[in-house]
Amino acid sequence: MSSRVLWAEPSPLPWLPHPTNAAPATAATPIATDLIISFFSSSILVLDELFSCLEITELSQLSIIFLDKVWWTPIRLQAMMKSQGIRGPPYRFPHGNTKEISKMRSQSMGKPMEMSHSIFPRIQPHVYSWTKTYGMNFLNWHGSKAQLFLTEPELIKEVLMNRKGFYPKMDMEGYAKKLLGEALITNEGEKWAKIRKLANHTFHAESLKSMVPEMSSSVEMLLERWKDHVGEEIDVYKEFGLLTTEVISRTAFGSSYVEGGHIFEMVAKLTEITVRNTYRVRFPGISVLSKSDDEIEAEKLEKRIKNSIVELARKREKVSNNGEFEDFGSDYLGQLVKISHETDTKKRITIEQMIDEIKTVYGAGHLTTTSLLSWCILLLAIHTDWQEKAREEVFEIFSSEKPNSDGIARLKTMNMIINECLRLYPPALMLTRKIKKGVKLGNLNLSGKINIFISILALHHHPQIWGKDVHIFRPERFAGGVAKATNNNAAAFLPFGLGPRTCVGLNFTTNEAKVALSMILQRYKFVLSSNYIHCPADIFILTPKHGVQVILQAI
Repeated sequence: MSSRVLWAEPSPLPWLPHPTNAAPATAATPIATDLIISFFSSSILVLDELFSCLEITELSQLSIIFLDKVWWTPIRLQAMMKSQGIRGPPYRFPHGNTKEISKMRSQSMGKPMEMSHSIFPRIQPHVYSWTKTYGMNFLNWHGSKAQLFLTEPELIKEVLMNRKGFYPKMDMEGYAKKLLGEALITNEGEKWAKIRKLANHTFHAESLKSMVPEMSSSVEMLLERWKDHVGEEIDVYKEFGLLTTEVISRTAFGSSYVEGGHIFEMVAKLTEITVRNTYRVRFPGISVLSKSDDEIEAEKLEKRIKNSIVELARKREKVSNNGEFEDFGSDYLGQLVKISHETDTKKRITIEQMIDEIKTVYGAGHLTTTSLLSWCILLLAIHTDWQEKAREEVFEIFSSEKPNSDGIARLKTMNMIINECLRLYPPALMLTRKIKKGVKLGNLNLSGKINIFISILALHHHPQIWGKDVHIFRPERFAGGVAKATNNNAAAFLPFGLGPRTCVGLNFTTNEAKVALSMILQRYKFVLSSNYIHCPADIFILTPKHGVQVILQAI
């Protein structure tokens, strides 16, 4: 059933006098104060009648507005959703369910786990527990903000495939806004369209072909370092962190890790702070009166990152003016600088937009591939039969030569391995949307005061979708492609999203992974080190908290 506007928002405070009819402000009375306390504790259902008998002061009105936001609206939404069969943990003032979630996550991720791919209960214990208790879709609370968690594929497909703007991206606030700002992954409307068009051009299939030599050159540098460590243990997570930052620097920004390394480090620190504060509720105005250490540090990092990126852009402008680049260059940085100079305001982006876009690519652009490569190596180190199958395919297609774009497209076995890795260990764990105004989703009437959360991990680890062997590494399930593996259920496999907001870096990430894995398999065999500690963690991206240690064996 398609989404359509249905739910009409009721007036949140029907008992408040209209501004044009409001009584003159008078001093607050004890009676008004007592009534506010009574409202908060037990009498919300009769306030309309009671307040009609009083002159409500401005202070009283503000108090009631506050209480409406943190008490009456959540209770009303909870009742509305329950009447439609959507239940969830009860709302608790003032933190909602954030303290419960933080406690559950702390307990589940506080120590390593046994060697198993059943990571859903560990990484998202609240989603795992509440889907079992309340059903595939449930309502929970971040402070007073309602969050509808969806794990039902048909509803998820309806949300993500919607092209009428019913489910835009959520507004970024606090630390997340400092980290992501107004970048492609958070923007809407014309702002999104301008950047998306540019990104589509930069990361188009034809453009990616020209990036393969740059990718292979970066991998070559990595493998040269590994020559001195044959027979020894190496942490591939750290190694791939260096590799992916080098690749992003060279292909997207025309620089190197040496030049962009400090930006990566600052973005990594800001990411760490953001993740640490994900489930902390801050009330409006508190930050003005008192800033936490994390808020102070985040503001400093945001400013330093901005200054560094502005310097990077100015450097490009300078070399372009000197004739070293034509039209600011064809890479992503050059294209961003170019449209920031557009005379047509409809096409131009602001300096702030350019900064946010570069910051996001520096962060998410390399973390995703680092995660994918690390988990792939872990799985192949455990399942050496699939490692050998992948190696045979690489030698059959490339022999001992460096990978090329035509050959990359023919890597069927490796594609199966990568898809199965993305299923078991998806880099991004959650997709979020907000409801612009009341809509009908499936059979649900939804208010515009609800945000939507989609657990990718819940979908990828659902036995009803993938079968009883859902937690077993079986790349052959993708032998017939993604559609066959999911029984044509488009919303069952979402490592890069779905619909018009599908991640623009999908092909860049998978191509880089194929180049790196191919070159590694050509030169080395590897087994898992006995020092490896299985500790998957949600650190913005699904991350091996203690790294991935393997022993290299030269071929």
